[in-house]
Amino acid sequence: MTFSRNLFATAGLALAAMSVPATAQVDGRLATADVSRAIINTNALQTAFNQIGTTYQAQIEQRQAKQQELSTLLQPFDANGNGQLDDTELPAVQASPNFAQIQTLEQEVAAISSQVNAARIYAVEQVLAQYPASLTEVTTQQQVVMVVQPEVLQFVAEGADITGLITTSLNTKVPTAAIVPPADWRPSREAAQAYQQIQQLLIRQQLINQQQAAQNGQQPAAQAPEGR
Repeated sequence: MTFSRNLFATAGLALAAMSVPATAQVDGRLATADVSRAIINTNALQTAFNQIGTTYQAQIEQRQAKQQELSTLLQPFDANGNGQLDDTELPAVQASPNFAQIQTLEQEVAAISSQVNAARIYAVEQVLAQYPASLTEVTTQQQVVMVVQPEVLQFVAEGADITGLITTSLNTKVPTAAIVPPADWRPSREAAQAYQQIQQLLIRQQLINQQQAAQNGQQPAAQAPEGR
């Protein structure tokens, strides 16, 4: 089967499937697979992310301290109290005597974040490299002729999702993932894109957890205003 290099540009596949004439159809199943969910549920990635929390603990704590310091400096400029700084509030920040300190803190937070994120992207890249092989393996076993992301379909029958099977295959192909990138390593575009999708998935899950906690009478932590 043919595997698209851009794992996330799958909407076109769904449209193509709808436009294929009946006489051109081939025997086999149409299935769905969530690339981000397949990767993040692997043992290798979950272990790697946990290890990063330990290995890079000093950097993470330093970033949190600098982010808190930055948030304290920005808090007075959050006139509408929405936790963010919009365009109307930025001129006051730029005119502040603390503007140079704010810029320095932003740069330091960004540098530390880049270091930690590089470790995570490096782990994602190792799992992602085996995704085409796992996808081919599962689709062959399940006699699937086309796979699309689930969000591009309005209806999916039970059993059409093969994400879990792909994760199982990935667990075999990538039992572990390193978390310290080589000095000359640069993330691939596909890995960076996959990491962004995974981060969005984690954020959505965090929001769900916060909503559930609020329903149980627990108040989520208040957010400080974000930087520029």
